[in-house]
Amino acid sequence: MRDTAAHVALELAQHSKPLPSDENTGLKSTFARTSWLNRSLRGASQAGLVNNLNDGLTWGVFPLLFTDHGLGLAAVGLIKGLYPVLWGLGQVATGHLSDRIGRKPLIVYGMLVQAGGFVLALVLLERPLLAGIVSAVLLGLGTAMVYPALIASVSDHAHPAWRANALGTYRFWRDIGYAAGALVAGVLADALGLNATVIAAAVLTAASGLLAARWITEHRSDAR
Repeated sequence: MRDTAAHVALELAQHSKPLPSDENTGLKSTFARTSWLNRSLRGASQAGLVNNLNDGLTWGVFPLLFTDHGLGLAAVGLIKGLYPVLWGLGQVATGHLSDRIGRKPLIVYGMLVQAGGFVLALVLLERPLLAGIVSAVLLGLGTAMVYPALIASVSDHAHPAWRANALGTYRFWRDIGYAAGALVAGVLADALGLNATVIAAAVLTAASGLLAARWITEHRSDAR
């Protein structure tokens, strides 16, 4: 591997917006800026959290939902396997696409595509295998749209002087979503049932996409 510190130093020297002398680049300040104070970074952080939350939720809920409707272990494995395969392969193309059309469209529509996957999982549930495959495809494609665009958006809006801390903060919120999803899945499924949990995931994911549309800007040169 090659360290990119020299590239960051060059970017910092040539940056169109010099860092104000009174701006704090420490972790505490950057954590607050990325988590809430900066609208675009706030939008990316909440979308990353919800994206991984619904991923964790599917691992807890979908196997139970589809086995309750007659599918066996092999079919459930196919459904759950499709999602990471499409996500992993798809983000190679969507990452490139985000450099051409911008980050925000992929983030917003990717979250809405995921929400649609949850909805169709219930709408088509009388044919559980079809429901599972369709939902897995939409969740995988939606995540492939969102995942590289989110981290690129954080990089776009973070000044080189505090970008590393901003990316670390974003990944903190994004990755804590896995644990949150597992907890939410267990609590909601126990209290309201599996179908209601899937509906809740759809609503939360769509709401996150709408928040991203409201908060995230597309000005890649805007590092403030």
